[in-house]
Amino acid sequence: MTTINLGKTHPAAYKSLLALDGEAAAACTAAGLDPLLVELVKLRVSQLNGCAFCLRMHTRDALAQGESTDRLAVLAAWWESQYFTAAERAALALAEQVTRLDVPERPQPDRDTLTDEQAGAVGWLAVVMNAWNRVAITSHYPVH
Repeated sequence: MTTINLGKTHPAAYKSLLALDGEAAAACTAAGLDPLLVELVKLRVSQLNGCAFCLRMHTRDALAQGESTDRLAVLAAWWESQYFTAAERAALALAEQVTRLDVPERPQPDRDTLTDEQAGAVGWLAVVMNAWNRVAITSHYPVH
């Protein structure tokens, strides 16, 4: 089978995913989540899914918002560093849980750090990012 660009073959479904992405972003804003935390979640989900297109895009977005290269360098092992706040750690653990990373001793999200609204927003953000990763990987988006 040749490469299929999902957005081009089914543009209505793609537009629906864009709308869901917008709803998840609005939920993050309404929940008061820091924009850098949002980018960290997008990056971590993309790392877990192996999506080069989204990794490049969200790394650039995070850097443009002032994220440090040190924190980006250790994001794949966030639980071992002291670079991340309690809220970031809770959000990253929740994003990993939603993505269903199958590794031993997966960190569990700290339910006392994020409000229900924030945890719900991070959950939707991870769902949307997983969907985008699958679209980009399946469609073989070029990474330059």
